[in-house]
Amino acid sequence: MIEEPFADGHSIIHRIDPRFRVAAAVFYSFSVALCYEFPSLLAALFFSLSAVVVSGVSLKMVFKRLAVVNIFIVLFWLVLPLTYAGNISYSLGPVTISLAGIVLAAKITLKSNAILLVLISFIATMTFATLGHSLSRLKIPEKLVFLLMITYRYIFVIQQEYQKILRSIKVRGFIPKTTLHTYKTFAYVVGMLLIRASERADRVYNAMRCRGFKGKYYSLTEFDADAKSWIFVTIVTGFTIGLITMELLLNG
Repeated sequence: MIEEPFADGHSIIHRIDPRFRVAAAVFYSFSVALCYEFPSLLAALFFSLSAVVVSGVSLKMVFKRLAVVNIFIVLFWLVLPLTYAGNISYSLGPVTISLAGIVLAAKITLKSNAILLVLISFIATMTFATLGHSLSRLKIPEKLVFLLMITYRYIFVIQQEYQKILRSIKVRGFIPKTTLHTYKTFAYVVGMLLIRASERADRVYNAMRCRGFKGKYYSLTEFDADAKSWIFVTIVTGFTIGLITMELLLNG
């Protein structure tokens, strides 16, 4: 089942033209990724948090997604202070902790969270179909948009097939263990999953041909570049340019 928990809403961000949200999110994310100074990164994080609040999405669900990403970021905190070259802030026998490594891990944390939060508030607040049509209207190649939408749609179909196979072997008394039989069973599961995915792909292809599909999705949704959309993109662009200016002045 396709889950789009943030797409349903009536906040002002939900009512902004999706094309403007996509363009603003891309420009902002690339700018934040290029920032390096702490004042710029803290300002970006504050702006992203404000965008999440304005979007009206569930903060509990947002922080759950942040937790998943930050689990991986913890690895940077474990590795960079011990391996990054720079001034040693603490030494315990052969183990040395680099201050430069700590600073770099902190900057990566701020960047990652700021970008993820703005993507949740700007992009996740639309359905994936709307995102695909927005990319198409922004002149992204049709084949790339088509591939993206089909991939997203059928990831969940393949997941459902996997769950069916898993349930069938569990009904037959299969219990995973570190044995050769278990490894063979999972190899059979992967093979069966590939076969079912191939068969499903053939059925989908034939069904789409019967419906006259010619490599392009058509949308019945009309995108409206109204005044609030222009105000939105002006605010985001202005703040992003301000971030870039701040970064240049701090490096200057």
